[in-house]
Amino acid sequence: MPLKPVERRSASAAVFDQLANEVLEGGLEPGESLPAERSLTGLLEVNRQAVREALQRLAQAGLVQISHGGPTKVLDYRRSGGLDLLPRLLVGGDGFDPDVVRSVMEMRASIGPDVARLAAERASTAIIAAVRGVVADMASENDIAALARLDVELWDLLVDGSGNIAYRLSFNGLRAVYEPILELVFPVLQEELRDLRSRAQIAEALERGDGVAAADAARRLLAKGTNAMLKVAAAMEEREG
Repeated sequence: MPLKPVERRSASAAVFDQLANEVLEGGLEPGESLPAERSLTGLLEVNRQAVREALQRLAQAGLVQISHGGPTKVLDYRRSGGLDLLPRLLVGGDGFDPDVVRSVMEMRASIGPDVARLAAERASTAIIAAVRGVVADMASENDIAALARLDVELWDLLVDGSGNIAYRLSFNGLRAVYEPILELVFPVLQEELRDLRSRAQIAEALERGDGVAAADAARRLLAKGTNAMLKVAAAMEEREG
């Protein structure tokens, strides 16, 4: 476990980042014990409070299990972690992880149509009007960066309209992955971002309360970005292989 002294910023955050990366990248394997707090303070050159705070964050993230009076054990994050780990998993030391890219796009393609369906069945008139406004803004916009930001706003409204808290939290997790790399994915998602017809069909379906039509339009829309990103992921895997 090649630990190194932390830089002077939030000491507990730096400790958390370093240990979390070790767990997620396989430097620390499930079932393995972390060094004792005293050892970590020496290895990382921080005080014990910073180590304790970092360990608590690791436990909350589902990366370790703290046993009072016993060693802190590394967990299998695939079984104990949550969506908040996706941003860390997406980008590793060697760039984007194609498996995570594929997983994120498949999840988006699965959830999106049902979000649109529920929004058509449940959304308030205020949300429907806001959706129509965003779609109109996208129709008058040509800049791809602006379209991407408006697209996030559109889906944020649809998720609100769905009235589903599980979808809301899932969307928050996906957005945490998507927004930091937005500029990098513009070229790949251009076809989807410029598909104004499908978005107009979603807005119209919301106004009619037609959940089936809303889901179908959302499925067609998201398939464009999904297919494009899956091709990129496959090319990444081929280069790595």
